[in-house]
Amino acid sequence: MANTTQEDRLITREGYDKLVAELEELKAVKRKEIAAQLGEAIAQGDLSENADYDAAKNAQAENEERIYKLENMIKSVRIIEESEIEADRVNLGQTVRVENVATNEISTYRIVGSNESDPLNGLISNESPVGRGLMGAKLNDVVEVEIPDGHIRLKVLEVSRS
Repeated sequence: MANTTQEDRLITREGYDKLVAELEELKAVKRKEIAAQLGEAIAQGDLSENADYDAAKNAQAENEERIYKLENMIKSVRIIEESEIEADRVNLGQTVRVENVATNEISTYRIVGSNESDPLNGLISNESPVGRGLMGAKLNDVVEVEIPDGHIRLKVLEVSRS
């Protein structure tokens, strides 16, 4: 795997495509919608006490801030390519099924870049404690992961490409 700088963040192709789509939506659609709202609010007259104008200006500021963040994210990510993923090792873009050795609880995670993580939906960052601990592990490996509540031992039951 190629070296990344601290600013570089690994991301799956799917995650990258989502960021680009969101950016395009904000620029092409949302900006026009907000401009129309601003136009309607300005047409109402007195802007000093115009709640619609204030709301549209706030929406514009939030939209531009998100555009700025997305542009910077897109500049600083590195897409992990399929050729970089070893089929038998946990890596970005793969799904891993693990067993907590102490509790026998089985969990399934998809390892993704930090910009696309969604732990409530099983998408964990390669930079999270569990994701970092699992990176590079093979089938049947037991890894010890430091979590806020202490340590857990996870046995890798399955590794698959997603």
